[in-house]
Amino acid sequence: MATAPARGKSATDKTVQRDIIAISDDIRQRHGWLKHQNAIGFGIFAIAIAGCTLNAVLYLQGLMPGWAVILLTAFWTSLLHELEHDLIHWMYFKNNKVVHHLMMLGVYLWRPTTINPWVRRHLHFHHHKHSGSETDLEERGITNGEKWGLKRLIMVGDNMLAVYLRAVKYLTEPVRLYRRGVIDRKDLKNFRLIGLVSYNPLGVIVHAIWHFFVVYHLLNGAAWLAGSSIPWPEVVSAQLSWITPLVVVLIAPNMLRTFCLHFISSNMHYYGDNEPGKITEQCQVLNVWWLWPLQAFCFNFGSTHAIHHFVVRDPFYVRQMTAKRAHEVLRENGVRFNDLGTFRRANRMHEKPQAA
Repeated sequence: MATAPARGKSATDKTVQRDIIAISDDIRQRHGWLKHQNAIGFGIFAIAIAGCTLNAVLYLQGLMPGWAVILLTAFWTSLLHELEHDLIHWMYFKNNKVVHHLMMLGVYLWRPTTINPWVRRHLHFHHHKHSGSETDLEERGITNGEKWGLKRLIMVGDNMLAVYLRAVKYLTEPVRLYRRGVIDRKDLKNFRLIGLVSYNPLGVIVHAIWHFFVVYHLLNGAAWLAGSSIPWPEVVSAQLSWITPLVVVLIAPNMLRTFCLHFISSNMHYYGDNEPGKITEQCQVLNVWWLWPLQAFCFNFGSTHAIHHFVVRDPFYVRQMTAKRAHEVLRENGVRFNDLGTFRRANRMHEKPQAA
């Protein structure tokens, strides 16, 4: 993109990177099995998909209640999200493109409410270079920088409603950035292309099924409260025979996982007044105790994602192993912990924009 290049790393950023890499190297040396990165990644991939499949089979056979399926599958898909993130950074099977892209396809099909991962790769690399900027579409897409309220809460949990509720902005924002010289004509075309293909066709179809399911039951609930019922055409009611199982075994777990992940991620990243290229100002560590129910369905993302901003090379399970010692390094070098004021400040680091 034509965005102004991010500034070079500060001395503090380099110190943090050096110290966390040293911690990671120490852990890798003490745990020789970590060198089998491809095998570990594929093993987690296979176990997570097997877990999702087993949950679905048990539900369809009447051996597992729907609520248990939703919770357990949400956990398994949180592992698939972490794998997708690692795959985006080419951490598994970099030299075997067939297996690599099959894994990308697998994590996509089991998380069909997400952006196409091949599109997300482009967005994510840009996010690392320009985190917190106007062109950071990955984080802005999940409400980073928006004022908190009911609208943002809804958008955090439903990617497609986030598109619908900001339809005008999706059309006008790229043009505004182009006119200001923040992006060039090629970027303007790419922004529109990204908007067109990110959720098409899989995400659009799956969200349409989800919205039908939710609206159907909301209307029935409202009618019941009013002491009435809705005479749905048979063709409408008949769809529930396949939609309900699909929602339980696949869509609802992903909606739960999405809400948990996006709530954490959209509140831990700073936006708007962070210094370009300064990694210590890109995000905080968000691991306050009352967020643990959400962390359980995004694999402790709030506690470890800041580590990833400094050291990209480590897969998610290594970040978990380094977290305790890495947190000490982050804290000593000014990275914020549990800065809950960001809810009030719409992700800004400061109460008011810093004077130029």
